[in-house]
Amino acid sequence: MGLAQARRLHLAAQGLLRPFGRRPRPADVVDAIERMRLLQIDSIHVVARSPYLVLHARLGAYESDWLDKALVQGRIAECWAHEACFVPAADLPLHRAWRERGAHWAHRHAARMHRDHRPQMDGMLERIRSQGPVRAADFPRADRGVSGWWEWKPEKRWLEAWFALGELMVPRRERFQRVYDLAERVLARLDPPFVPSTLDSAALRQRFILDSVRALGITQARWIADYYRLKPSVDDAELAPLVAAGELIAMPVQGWDAPGYVHHGHAPLLDKVRAGRLPATHTALLSPFDPLVWDRARAQAMFDFEYAIECYTPAPKRRYGYYVLPILHRGSLVGRLDAKAHRGEGVFEIKALFLEPGQDATPRLAAEVGDAIARTASWHGTPRVRLERSEPAAFGRALRARWKATGAGD
Repeated sequence: MGLAQARRLHLAAQGLLRPFGRRPRPADVVDAIERMRLLQIDSIHVVARSPYLVLHARLGAYESDWLDKALVQGRIAECWAHEACFVPAADLPLHRAWRERGAHWAHRHAARMHRDHRPQMDGMLERIRSQGPVRAADFPRADRGVSGWWEWKPEKRWLEAWFALGELMVPRRERFQRVYDLAERVLARLDPPFVPSTLDSAALRQRFILDSVRALGITQARWIADYYRLKPSVDDAELAPLVAAGELIAMPVQGWDAPGYVHHGHAPLLDKVRAGRLPATHTALLSPFDPLVWDRARAQAMFDFEYAIECYTPAPKRRYGYYVLPILHRGSLVGRLDAKAHRGEGVFEIKALFLEPGQDATPRLAAEVGDAIARTASWHGTPRVRLERSEPAAFGRALRARWKATGAGD
């Protein structure tokens, strides 16, 4: 298999190969999460918060409150997986069983916090049991003016610890702030109903490995563990019995120094891509926390795209900007842009846009990337696009001309 074929299989599994073929519906949000197996949560709001942007790349102009409603309806749930994530309600028994084994760093950190603050944390749990759900904002802080996750007030830390330990869950969010309630009350509302998993540790690990491979479409063994933060890492020897059992298909990829693996459920897609019947036609802006790019080694090997999330990097050390969105175009990652949505002004600002070295800035590329940016800006409620800088500059001029012709330019 050629690398371009592997990319298309990867994109097809992630729902990023082609534009969404019809007007999205609320159920499509849950379907997209089920396809990816998880949807990472991040609260940075320079543009749409990451989970909403990940869904937009796949569904187009959906209603963002559909994600919030899916949580309220119990169709999805929050838990620690790759990081803090939305997961399908049907998968929650697996995640809770895995959490009970203390496999995730968040659980181990929370257990230490409970040992150090047992009276306060136990008292908080009893308050919620008797008085109902709470937000961190319901607890005033003494040191007003301090901000940032590293300066969380104690009550926020205790709520998060109980969440990681599984005693609290999130039945809903208010302005994206978590509302915490007893897990037993949230579990009772899940759809499908919650049934505890009976799988042992080995079977759970195997299930997460298979789900990771299915979500990725095709993957090397070394990339699998990151998807669910499995420890220890996964290697070819561990996958050999799954290949022998027909659960996985080993597939060499040109240019890779290790075999690729495909889930048996993707055999029809594999046949199509090898026959040249799986074209990549989608253009979209990706979140920095999109599953397609969150593993730097995978993005480098799969797309020859060197990417780092720079919002946590000190400003003088940033190469491209604060909140940089990769640009997906017809099966390739062709560039990136540093964006900010000015909702009050209705302006989608692009502070800088960079095409990848050697990328040919064709008229079709300008038209399709320009239209993808305009669609994303309109969905944000910031329909006027303002581009400050482009490398190469000629590509920026082509984009501005496209937006002027379509009425999207600022």
